[in-house]
Amino acid sequence: MTTPENDTTSAQPHPAAAEAPATPETPAQAAAPSAEQRLADLEAKHTEVSDAYLRAKAEAENTRRRADEDISKARKYAVESFADSLLPVMDSLQAAIAMPDAKVEAVLEGVHATLRQLTQALERNKVVQIAPPAGTKFDPHQHQAISMVPAEQDANTVVAVLQKGYLISDRVLRPALVTVAAPK
Repeated sequence: MTTPENDTTSAQPHPAAAEAPATPETPAQAAAPSAEQRLADLEAKHTEVSDAYLRAKAEAENTRRRADEDISKARKYAVESFADSLLPVMDSLQAAIAMPDAKVEAVLEGVHATLRQLTQALERNKVVQIAPPAGTKFDPHQHQAISMVPAEQDANTVVAVLQKGYLISDRVLRPALVTVAAPK
């Protein structure tokens, strides 16, 4: 029987132990990168972030430039649709002038047709008449009072429309000129 003092196999060091380094390191020291490695990593990250910033800045500048061009074109050609709607009215007026020997009835019929064309062109472009009927309450946002007259209706109501007004969408292009009932 062998005793632990006589056992030569247990006294020999393990082969993996012979390869261990001479200075002991903790796991935290082995995982921590060196200062040079950290600097290189930070410089790479800085380059990456700088590149992303420059690309984003260029994209923002291109978007701003395209928006400016779109606004410029919108301003330049804003009346294109409206002008296109008025061309048939122009054609009708020119046709009327080209017929100097036309009878009054024919000219009057042509004028009414031209007025219908003009009204349709204005309506297509959201230009709407303001022509309040008599008795409508005076609205200073859409009406302009020219005078106050004694009337049998309530005070501050429209008596008559002297000139029609117009709205474009919901904005007053020209207020209606009206006479208003005076207080009794």
